[in-house]
This record gives sequence, C-alpha cells and structure tokens, in this order.
Amino acid sequence: MKLEIHSVTCITKSSFSSHHLKNTTMKKYFISTAMTVTLFLSVIFVSCSKDKDNKNANNNLNSQVNNLPSEPLNTDERTTLSFMREEEKLARDVYIFLYNKWALTIFNNISSSEQSHMNAVVQLLSKYNLPDPVGSNGYGIFSNPVLQNLYTQLTTQGSVSLPDALKVGATIEDLDIYDLTIALTKVDNQDITLVYNNLVKGSRNHLRSFYSNIINAGGTYTPQYITQAEFDAIINSPMEIGN
Repeated sequence: MKLEIHSVTCITKSSFSSHHLKNTTMKKYFISTAMTVTLFLSVIFVSCSKDKDNKNANNNLNSQVNNLPSEPLNTDERTTLSFMREEEKLARDVYIFLYNKWALTIFNNISSSEQSHMNAVVQLLSKYNLPDPVGSNGYGIFSNPVLQNLYTQLTTQGSVSLPDALKVGATIEDLDIYDLTIALTKVDNQDITLVYNNLVKGSRNHLRSFYSNIINAGGTYTPQYITQAEFDAIINSPMEIGN
C-alpha cells in the first residue's frame, strides 16, 4: 500500500474532525486486522501443537509396546484383543457416519483418535501373530455380529437429531470404558495392560467432550454401562494427557 503525505497550511475545526475520524478509523482497522491475524495464527499454533502432542504420544506408546517383552497369552487376552480391535473400529465408523450426517467437528476429531486406538491394538495383534478381525472389512462392516448390530442401532439413533448423535457418542465411550475396565482385570501382559490403560484414558477424555457438548445443547446423559459414581468422577475431573 502506498501512503501519500500532503502538506497542510491551515486546518479548520471541521477538517480536523474529519481528519481525526479517518485516522481513528484507520487505526481501528489496523488493530482489528492485527488481532484477527494473531487469533488466526494462535488457532493454527494450538491446533498444530495438539496434533503434534498426540502424534508424539502415539509414537511413544508404539515404542513402549515394542520395548516390552512378549509374554504368553491367556485365553482372555486373545479374546479381548480381537474384540477391542473391532470395538474401537465401531467407535471410529459411527463417528465418521455422524460427521458426514451432521458436520460437527467433534465427530471428525474423535474418529481420528479412534483410528489411533485401532492402530495400537493391531500393533499388539501383529506382535503376537494373532489374526486381525478387521481384515479388509470396510466402514460399517464387522466380523462380530454383536458389534454389527450395535453399529446399525447407533447410526439409526444418531440420525434422528444432533442431540441424539451426541448421546450416541457418550454411549460409545461409556461402553468402551466399561469393556476396557473389565478387560484390564483379565490381562496381565505388560504391553496389553499399557495399551488398554491408554485406551480407557482416551475414552474418559472423549466422554468428557461429548458430555460437555450435550450440556451446552441443553441435554443430559445418564450412563448405561458404567455406574453413576464412575460417570460423575470422570466428568467432574479434568482432561488427561493423551487422546
């Protein structure tokens, strides 16, 4: 932008007011623009920082799993690994469906976290040379018939309204926490315990996020799987590091 400076020999009261108004307007414009740019850059920085933190956390988990010994598997460990791989897929697939339906960012963000959870479980399956129940199954397709039926129920419920979709999100995380908590009582391998603890931590964070959105939308949610006391303890505690 080119600025032109003119010499002024006489400034009347009216011309001074006009000149002052223009300068004030221009000053406000530059301040507003600067604030907008600063806010934009801050959003980018926070978003990139969060993505970087999550990526570093995932890489750190992968490294820890690889460094822990491969121990003999009991029947429950084999069963839960297969089931949790598909249950995390259930969460991812339902959230992708709901994001495509409602275009609400929370579904897109958390579906990415669920993909990380799927990756963590498949790493264990690979480490122990166990078959992957997901295989080449596409979105919304499951080997486990219970999870297949649940996918249909949840996507149908989440299609009714946006508040219903948010409650579906809370329900999925409620179920994940319940199943992972039980699984943790049946496994003793260090690497499996490590991954399950990370998954349940992520599910607690997701539940907090969905519940906050439900409340902001004027709704409420009653836990269907974990106890009310467990639910209250989660939503009344801060977000934990990790996804």
